[in-house]
Amino acid sequence: MVTRIEITRKGNENTMSVLRKFTRKVRNGGFLMTVRKNRYFQRNDSDLRTKESALNRLEKGKEYTRLYKLGKIDR
Repeated sequence: MVTRIEITRKGNENTMSVLRKFTRKVRNGGFLMTVRKNRYFQRNDSDLRTKESALNRLEKGKEYTRLYKLGKIDR
């Protein structure tokens, strides 16, 4: 998401007031809230990926029990 915020310095306005003006524009624009809201967003896995991972877990479980029965793995 790219958003341009343009602030112009008027006359002999000091740097702190320009910075304050910029901060106010960012806060009122709602950009910061959007970024913070999406910060830890994770998409859900697709149905195909979920099914594949379940099948892989089943295969690994079967292989583990087979090796355990053969005595090659200790619990």
